[in-house]
Amino acid sequence: MGKRPVAAFDIDGTVFRSSLFIELAERLIEAGLFPRAARETYEREQKQWLDRKGDYEAYIEKVVATFGAQIKGLPYEEVANLAGEVLEEKRDRVYRYTRDRIKALKQRGYFILGISLSPKFIIDGFGYEHGFDKVYGTFYATGPSNQFTGEVDDKELILNKAAVLQRAVRKEGLALEGSIAVGDTESDIPMLEAVEQPVAFNPNQKLYAHAKRRGWPIVVERKDVIYEI
Repeated sequence: MGKRPVAAFDIDGTVFRSSLFIELAERLIEAGLFPRAARETYEREQKQWLDRKGDYEAYIEKVVATFGAQIKGLPYEEVANLAGEVLEEKRDRVYRYTRDRIKALKQRGYFILGISLSPKFIIDGFGYEHGFDKVYGTFYATGPSNQFTGEVDDKELILNKAAVLQRAVRKEGLALEGSIAVGDTESDIPMLEAVEQPVAFNPNQKLYAHAKRRGWPIVVERKDVIYEI
């Protein structure tokens, strides 16, 4: 039997119509596990993004930094329970294009891989709900008392989606022949470069410019309309 081809998807902003990282950080603030002041560390970047004056990557980087600073010492179980609440409420807020593409590719025998900077304990649940064969997320370490230490395991790996893809191909015995990847920002470019069929989906400006230069398909979903540029 031949190797299964791989289809890799960025998750936040590509499958999920927001960021699981942002949703979880906001929930932790609302629940009082993160202080209200935590939101102030990324409010400026959030406002600039919402007003279309700033960069989304700058916004998410601030959220990630805030999360890493605040998670230390919190009990895993309490944080995981809130992650479960977020998934229960918002797991179906996905894009039609990527949702339907995943279903079609699974029927064709593809191995569906998800890669995200969001914490693995929330990405695992999302991946299960949406039919991923394997997902990679940021692994926040816990100590003997099952509290978060503030450390991240394999941090350099999860920041390099192409390396994550290559690891999955080796570990799962997958084929890059016929491989597909879908992403929405410039951080996805290495992953997209590594496959035979890259797709820039709802790309930001930097990915859009790169995709145009490379002649990649650019797909946009706006309200209930999906079209290719």
